[in-house]
Amino acid sequence: MRLYPFLLTFLFLFQPKGIFVTHLVPVDAGSKVAFTIKNFGIAVNGTLSGIDGKIYFNPGDLASSTFNVTVRTNTIDTDNSMRDASLKKDYFDTEAFPVIRLISSKVSKAPDGSYNFSGKLTIKGITKDVTFPFQAVDRGNSYLFTGGFAINRLDYNVGERSSILSSKVNISLKVSALKK
Repeated sequence: MRLYPFLLTFLFLFQPKGIFVTHLVPVDAGSKVAFTIKNFGIAVNGTLSGIDGKIYFNPGDLASSTFNVTVRTNTIDTDNSMRDASLKKDYFDTEAFPVIRLISSKVSKAPDGSYNFSGKLTIKGITKDVTFPFQAVDRGNSYLFTGGFAINRLDYNVGERSSILSSKVNISLKVSALKK
């Protein structure tokens, strides 16, 4: 029994890298959630902010890693206030659906050294599976996660079918998360 306190002390003083999950808090500073969609064949870019949530990340034990992150829909910005107002009201119904949520179900290592995210994306109360590769860079007091994927906006009832507006939306994620 005298060995138990010694082992606990040893683990806390000399913890091997990767044993403990790092609790991270995503922050707007240094983060960017961007999207691109074609309208009349021209790429329209926009961003969402108000990032929030919890991330638990351990590159040494990815089975214990989880992501639960949101962005506020009323922050949509395409650098055109009239279009933004229409997107907030007619496409995203930001009053009824104030956040977009991304929750992981599995994080794994890819053969090239990057990571794979598998989880659920919820937009306007509709949840669909998403999978995409991402990078994770340890910056000392924070991590930077980058990745991207495409969705069909109609799968989430974002707008209606249109011959001038693409159904495909490319999403780019750059999430800065501070170690807690």
